[in-house]
Amino acid sequence: MRTIASLLLFFLCYQTMMGQGKRNHYEFDHEIPVYIDSIQASLSYPLSWRNLKGEMSFDQWRSQARDKVLELMGPVPPMPDQWDVRIIAEERRNGYVAKKIEFNLSRWYRVSAYLLVPETPYIASANRRYPAINLLHDHGAHLFIGKEKMIRPIHEDSIVTDDANKWVDNLYEGQYLGDYLAQNGYVVFSIDAPLWGERGRKEGVDRSRYDIIAGNMMMLGRNLCAQMHYDDIRSTEFLSSLPYVDKKRIGCAGCSMGAYRSWMLSALSDDVKVGCSVCWMITTEDQLTLKYGRKENGGFANCIPGLRNYLDYPDIASLACPKPMLFISGTKDKLFPIPGVEKAYKQMHDVWDELKVGQKLVTHIIDQPHECNLSNQAAILSFFNQYLK
Repeated sequence: MRTIASLLLFFLCYQTMMGQGKRNHYEFDHEIPVYIDSIQASLSYPLSWRNLKGEMSFDQWRSQARDKVLELMGPVPPMPDQWDVRIIAEERRNGYVAKKIEFNLSRWYRVSAYLLVPETPYIASANRRYPAINLLHDHGAHLFIGKEKMIRPIHEDSIVTDDANKWVDNLYEGQYLGDYLAQNGYVVFSIDAPLWGERGRKEGVDRSRYDIIAGNMMMLGRNLCAQMHYDDIRSTEFLSSLPYVDKKRIGCAGCSMGAYRSWMLSALSDDVKVGCSVCWMITTEDQLTLKYGRKENGGFANCIPGLRNYLDYPDIASLACPKPMLFISGTKDKLFPIPGVEKAYKQMHDVWDELKVGQKLVTHIIDQPHECNLSNQAAILSFFNQYLK
């Protein structure tokens, strides 16, 4: 009898898995509510600069809007008593030294990081230290590696190194952006975001479990997306504390989720002076819709609950004004439909132009897919050279 019951249960589960569990009435279509247009119509973004510019100064707006973003991000992970840096490995490369380090990013957790330092002698004075870049890795639904997507692995086994090389061949046209910048005179730094690389699951990578982890963190009053941003802010503070880094010349850059992290960091941190983002900018109206087919979804990696009730993506990115910012998007990028990219770019240009610093916001739409190719990397280097050197 038990065997028959087990078989029936298996059959029912199998039918559900094969799509036979559909009902005639439903409320979600391709993970989006069927009333999405009504939700979108209700989003007026009352804290955007375009809605408040007649009521207050730009500095007042930026302060108020940034405070709202930080409020909705929730509590900050507790600051460590000291960084307590430990060098794990070190090797000389072409004109720079590569290091793997560990340090306290919070009182709750230590993280590992890659750090590249040019070998050219420096004088420890304010105007002779190196410019530095915090590199922010992508998502790619590939969580086994994180910082290794940005900087050629140091002191890692062949599985990690081979995986990183394949990833960089595919998304970065075979060139590690971090090593490229270090060869050109920059201190370069990168950590894993929460859930990536050495900050993942003890049991190993299982993408289906990560939304559960994000839910558990929310039950604890913590948001993983917000923690990622807090970590990016604090890791930039750590970078600025290094004796060979010029804290007045710090930039950040990334592709895909790393691009999202880059403009968020530029918007929220005064330590960052210049930002570069490749393949992540759009309006919410064009992000969450069925009219373009394939889309960039929401999710724990870019979800701060309640934020859309106040600000859209380009509104938040505009908090970085009047900093120099570079944005690159691709016409063949299936995640970010060009109409939404163009709307977002226009909203940002309106802000920089109104502050009379329009030349500091550079936006490109290029004939390329979702990637950060050699041409993109050359543009990033040129932009950093212009504003950090």
